[in-house]
Amino acid sequence: MDKRFGKKYKLCNEKQIELVFAAKNSVKSYPFVIHFADLQTQTDVPFQITISAPKRNFKKAHERNRIKRILREAIRENKLILETFLMENERKLALFMIYTAKEELSFDVLQKKMKSVLNQLIIEISNDKK
Repeated sequence: MDKRFGKKYKLCNEKQIELVFAAKNSVKSYPFVIHFADLQTQTDVPFQITISAPKRNFKKAHERNRIKRILREAIRENKLILETFLMENERKLALFMIYTAKEELSFDVLQKKMKSVLNQLIIEISNDKK
């Protein structure tokens, strides 16, 4: 599998995003909260994601954009963890990730936290399935 993380991984459909929040499934691990639901549309990728950095914590747009850029890179580096699990179980997910920290953390810290939150997500999905 490749490490590309292009447009097909973006969750843009407003109805899908509403369904993610309506499902009320979430995983919390500082500095992330991930809401998830089964993907309703047909796509060739195992998951689609939207990333959010709240304006309440980061007033300037360039700060929010930088955080989202760093998070996209951390997801790109670690997406194989989630992709392999979803392909083995033949599931497709819609994810909405919220960055909850009050300050910008370093890339190395975020990368480690991303691995742990993706593993927590896998555990939650496998428990949800049973």
